[in-house]
Amino acid sequence: MKEIYIKDIASRLGVKEWQVENCAELFEAGSTIPFISRYRKEKTGGLDDVAVAEIRHWTDVFAEMEKRKETVLETIGAAGALTDELRGQIEACVDARELEDLYLPFKPKRRTRATAAKEAGLEPLADKMYDIAVADPVREASKYLNDKVTTVEDALAGARDIIAERLSETASVRETLRQIFGTRRVVTKATKKSSSPDAQKYKGYFDYSEPVAKMAPHRVLAVLRAESEGFISLKIDADAEKCGNKMYYDFCQQRRYPAKALAEQIREAVDDAYKRLLEPSITNEVIAQAKERADLASVRIFGENLRQLLLAPPVGQKRVLAIDPGLRTGCKVVCLDAQGNLLHYETIFPHPPANEKVKAIRAVSDMISKYGIEVIAIGNGTAGRETEAFIKRIPLPDGVRVYSVSEDGASIYSASEVAREEFPDQDVTVRGAVSIGRRLMDPLAELVKIDPKSLGVGQYQHDVDQGLLKETLDNTVESCVNSVGVNLNTASPYLLSYVAGIGPSLAANIVEYRTGHGAYRSRKELLNVKRLGDKAFEQCAGFLRIPGADNPLDNSAVHPECYHIVEKMASDLGVTPKELLGNVQLISKIVPERYVEGDFGLPTINDIIAELKKPGRDPREDAREFEFSEDIHTIEDLVDGMELPGIVTNITAFGAFVDIGIKQNGLIHVSQMGVRHLDDPSKVLKLHQHVIVEVIGVDLDRSRIALRLLKKL
Repeated sequence: MKEIYIKDIASRLGVKEWQVENCAELFEAGSTIPFISRYRKEKTGGLDDVAVAEIRHWTDVFAEMEKRKETVLETIGAAGALTDELRGQIEACVDARELEDLYLPFKPKRRTRATAAKEAGLEPLADKMYDIAVADPVREASKYLNDKVTTVEDALAGARDIIAERLSETASVRETLRQIFGTRRVVTKATKKSSSPDAQKYKGYFDYSEPVAKMAPHRVLAVLRAESEGFISLKIDADAEKCGNKMYYDFCQQRRYPAKALAEQIREAVDDAYKRLLEPSITNEVIAQAKERADLASVRIFGENLRQLLLAPPVGQKRVLAIDPGLRTGCKVVCLDAQGNLLHYETIFPHPPANEKVKAIRAVSDMISKYGIEVIAIGNGTAGRETEAFIKRIPLPDGVRVYSVSEDGASIYSASEVAREEFPDQDVTVRGAVSIGRRLMDPLAELVKIDPKSLGVGQYQHDVDQGLLKETLDNTVESCVNSVGVNLNTASPYLLSYVAGIGPSLAANIVEYRTGHGAYRSRKELLNVKRLGDKAFEQCAGFLRIPGADNPLDNSAVHPECYHIVEKMASDLGVTPKELLGNVQLISKIVPERYVEGDFGLPTINDIIAELKKPGRDPREDAREFEFSEDIHTIEDLVDGMELPGIVTNITAFGAFVDIGIKQNGLIHVSQMGVRHLDDPSKVLKLHQHVIVEVIGVDLDRSRIALRLLKKL
C-alpha cells in the first residue's frame, strides 16, 4: 500500500503508521480480521477487531481509489491534457472529492450549452474573456459571427456559457462553495403530498430548519426519506448574492479586475455558473456528505446492537418446549432435544375464540413430562403475554424456567431456503417455533441464519448505504462467532461459514467430511477436508473447538501454531498439557517472559496463559428470566408516573426502545437516561438489558409511550 494512504489511514483512525502497514500486509497475505486481532497482536500493537476492521475498510477504499486514478489518468492522457503537475496532484489525492474535482474538466459529459458554444467556434472568445485579455467584449465578439452565431449577443452568451462551465469545474471554486454550504442550514418545505395520511409521521419536518453540520444522523435520514417519498422539498439556505460575490472576487484576485464592459459579462457568467450549475451540484454534495456521516453513525449503532443481540445470554444445551403464540390460529408448540433437534410438534388453542384451556394444559403437561422439558421459550409477538400468563398458571416441574424470546426475524427464517433445507417436511409455523426455541438455547447459532436487517435492531437500516451496512454486519457477525468459538462437531454450515477463513463453500465441505467420517478427533483432521489448505487452517483453527479431543488444547482458543509453547510450559512445571489446563495454581507459576520467541511476543504469551486458566470459556453471560407487570396489558392501561419493569429491545442515536409487556414499545429519550449531555445511549444501556422505567407520557392517537430510566437491573 502506498505511503500516502498509510499516513492518511493512521491519521484518520488515530493509530500508528506501522500498525496500518502491518495490517495491510496481513490482509494482502490473506489473513482475516478475527485472526489478525486475536493471533497477531505483536503485528498490530494489540488493535481489537473493530480497529482492524476499520483499517480493512480504508485499505479497500484506497484500493478502489487507486483503480479510479488509473482510469482518470488514462482518460486525461488520451485527451492529451495530462501534465506532470496534474499527474502529481492526482497521484497525491487521498480524498475522492478532490480526485473528482481534478477529473471534472476532462470527464466525458453529455452535450451542454458550453459544448454547443465550443462547436460554434466560441472557445477562443471565451478564453480571452476568461483571461481578461480583451477590453471591449462586444467588439471582440463581432469577430466570431458565423452561420451558427448570427449576433454579437449570441456570441457573448455562448462565451459566458463556456466560462460558466469552466468555473463550475474549477476545484478551488467548488471547495470554497462546499465550505460555505457546510456552514449553512437545511431548510425544508411541505409539498402538496404532505396532506396524505402516510406523511404525518414526518410532520415535524414540514417546516424545518437546522445547520447541516449539526443535524443528528437520524434526522438526516428522516429528512431524506421524507424528501424521497415526496412529502417535503429541501434546500440549503446559502446566500446566492454573497456566493456570487465571493466567486467573482476570487476570480479577479487570480487575474486582475476587468474593465466595466467585460466585468459585466464575467459577473453574468459567474451568476449563471452559481445558479444553474454550482448551487444544485454543491447542494447535492453537501447533503450527500451529511448522509455519509449519518450512514456511518447509524451503521455503527446497528453493528453494536447486532453484536449485543448475537452475544445475548444462552441457556445452553437444554431440552426446550418452544411456543409460537397465536389467537385464532392457535399456539404452535414444538419440543426440541438438547441439540436442538425437533422431537414433536402440535397446536394448542388456549385463547379466544377456541378457549380450549383444559385441553391445552393437559397437552403442555404431557409434553413436558414425556420429553423431559427443562426450559420453555415463548415468542414475544401477538398473544405472547397471554400465552406466558397461561403457561405460568400451569403447575410446572421444579426447575423448569419460562423465557420470553424475541420473534424478530423468525418468520423470515421460517420461509427461507435455510429453513426449507433443515425442515423440508414441515410448514412455516413449525419452523418458526423451532427458531424461537433454538435462539433461546444459543442465540448466536440460530440468528446467523437470518438476514441481520430483519432482526429489528437498526435505525433506518434500509436508508443507509447498503454496501457499508453489509460490510459492517458481516464483520460484526464474524467477530461474534469467532469471539465465542464454534463446536466443530455440532455447528451448522451457516455458523461455520462465519468462522475466520472458512466461508460457505468450505463450511459445506467440513460438514460433508463430518457426515462421512464421523466426529472430528483433532483440529489437524481439518486438513483432510476438500479444498481446506494450510492458509485456511491457519485462519480458522484457533476458533474451532473439539470437546473430548485427543489433544485437550483442541478445545481451547490456543492456536495450534503455539501448542509447542504450552507443551514447554507444562514440561517446565513437570506436568502434561492436560494437567496444566485449568490448574490456576500451577499456571500462576509461569513466567511469561521465558516463553517469548520469534513472532510470539508477550501479548501472545499472556493470551495463552489467560486461556489456559479458563480453556474454551464462553464469554457470554447466563440467561435470566424476566417478568412484566401483571397489571398492564394495553397502552390504555398506562398512566403517567407508573413504574414498570422492561427489556431494552433497540438502541438508536436518540434513545432506547423498551418492551414493557404490551404491543407498543416505549421510548426512553436520550435526555431521560439520567446523564447530562449524553451523546450515545449505548454508553448507558445495552440490548436486552432489564430495566425499571417510569411512564412520563402516553400519546394514544399515535400509540407512543415516553419513558424515563429509573434503574438498571
